[in-house]
Amino acid sequence: MVKSMNETNKPLLGKVAIVTGGSRGIGRAVALRLAQDGASIAFSYRHNIDAANRTRQDIAQAGAESMALAADMAHLSDIHDLFDETIACFGRLDILINNAGTAKFGPVADVAEDDYDRIFAVNTRGVFFAMQQAAKRMENGGRIINISSGITILGGPGGAVYAASKAAVEQFTMAAAKELGVRGITVNTVSAGGTTTDLLDEVVPKDIQKQMAANSAFGRLGRPEDIADVIAFLASDQSRWITGQNIRATGGAA
Repeated sequence: MVKSMNETNKPLLGKVAIVTGGSRGIGRAVALRLAQDGASIAFSYRHNIDAANRTRQDIAQAGAESMALAADMAHLSDIHDLFDETIACFGRLDILINNAGTAKFGPVADVAEDDYDRIFAVNTRGVFFAMQQAAKRMENGGRIINISSGITILGGPGGAVYAASKAAVEQFTMAAAKELGVRGITVNTVSAGGTTTDLLDEVVPKDIQKQMAANSAFGRLGRPEDIADVIAFLASDQSRWITGQNIRATGGAA
């Protein structure tokens, strides 16, 4: 079938995407990239309403509609609200990008219980229950894309809790792909390597960032747009035969 010009230029036209943690970093880049492809965007943010408003303005400039909701993905009530508001606003859900995450690095001997609980609450529990909502509400032929990290393969001192929280997400992906394939829904993971974001600057010292850049085949850290382009492919119909996979967008670092 020959595609129309709109379908070629806007492959996600008519689709609705949720991007968790969509006001900054990788999430913001993903929200803008999917908007450029024609999707309407619902995204969550934690506190920074100014960043959320800037993201909405940029989405509007891309010619797409959006809504933003302050939500803590560690709380089931906030997750339910995000899905409720998205469907109330746009009438459907086609794409879920589980991007929201948190990190704190430190030796196993020094990890505080509160830090452990918070990391797993956001990175693992939040992702699982967002996937659960998508499994119940998403249109057939939808896309679920979970964000993990190259650290689940590379390991590294100080990263035990963060890596474990992301490794669980990779297992969620494989199980859900088997369950939802009958509906044409694909479920994949994108494991990002070191990427220039506020979170990276908050938790990784500059000397370690330089080492991460040197480990890449390209001699640099990733940019949010590098990850967003991979996710845009997985969100498109072109990825319809890819599911249950972990796409390692690490610049060759692992």
